[in-house]
Amino acid sequence: MEKAYLVLSNGMVFEGQAIGAPGESIGELVFTTGMVGYMETLTDPSYAGQIIMQTFPLIGNYGVIPEDFEGDCFAKGYVVRELCEQPSNFRSQYELDRFLKERGVCGICGVDTRQITRIIREEGVMNAGIFSAPPIDLSEIQAYSCAGAVSQVSHREKRLFPAQGQEKFTVALIDYGAKQNIIRSLCAKGCKVISLPFNVTAEEVLSLGVDGVMLSNGPGDPKENVQAIAQIKKLLGKVPIFGICLGHQLTALALGGDTVKLKYGHRGANQPVKRLSDGRCFISSQNHGYTVVSQSMEGKGLLSYINANDFSCEGLDYPDLNCFTVQFHPEAAGGPRDTGFLFDRFISMMGGKGNA
Repeated sequence: MEKAYLVLSNGMVFEGQAIGAPGESIGELVFTTGMVGYMETLTDPSYAGQIIMQTFPLIGNYGVIPEDFEGDCFAKGYVVRELCEQPSNFRSQYELDRFLKERGVCGICGVDTRQITRIIREEGVMNAGIFSAPPIDLSEIQAYSCAGAVSQVSHREKRLFPAQGQEKFTVALIDYGAKQNIIRSLCAKGCKVISLPFNVTAEEVLSLGVDGVMLSNGPGDPKENVQAIAQIKKLLGKVPIFGICLGHQLTALALGGDTVKLKYGHRGANQPVKRLSDGRCFISSQNHGYTVVSQSMEGKGLLSYINANDFSCEGLDYPDLNCFTVQFHPEAAGGPRDTGFLFDRFISMMGGKGNA
């Protein structure tokens, strides 16, 4: 393997070996704590513009399984401690290094990912670059910004996904960078899903006569999405709405709330969330760098879930608007299925009985 260097915007340099596609790349360096699910992570559009670092030390041991992809790969780079070159799994199609090469994603292995994670936890998320030789000038790294990410990852055309079994409802999914398992989960509940691009208008959505609207996850700063926020404001109260991750943040902004960037975000399959109605704690899958400011939603929505680690907002209910949103991923993939019942709640809002 050729040498590669991970260079942080604070000037720290880590030497390792190059993996994936040849070349160099700059992005926002983030870490995820998932022990499994690296393929779902790499194909999650919410990682657009970011260099992904896995804290689990061995990655690639079960190979690449295309059936588990959540979407296209928009990552700017990949950082692992050890890359498995000979995967072993009956579902594996090929090795992870080939996946990275085919998608033009450069990466680095052989670096101390635990040490780098501690740096990010102390100093906060920072920009970084993967290079064949450390640059003298850090200005390009420091100036990087992940702007316009939603427009990069959203599908441009309307797509239809049939219900599994008897069709009970029709759901419009506004695609801000949707994970495929959101669609799978809805279809499994008897919903026909109409996936629409991020810039669809409220009038276009309502003209479809759908039973409900799903606001998907997606990348970047939620406040950038001014047009999407305006359309959600028009939809609220007109049709049952369920928002996940970015959809949760955009809904809060549509109602006059505020969002802020977290120091190092929540990314992984082991994030604890507490339901305030009964104090029950659930383990959830999460991937976000921003959070809704709970205080900004007073008088606008009811706080329903909080993060059990840092007490940040993880869910909001809007009973007068027939809407609820969560910051975490009830569709998991990869991760725990503790909160899958939220899809049943959405089904009930549309007139179904659910299975919770």
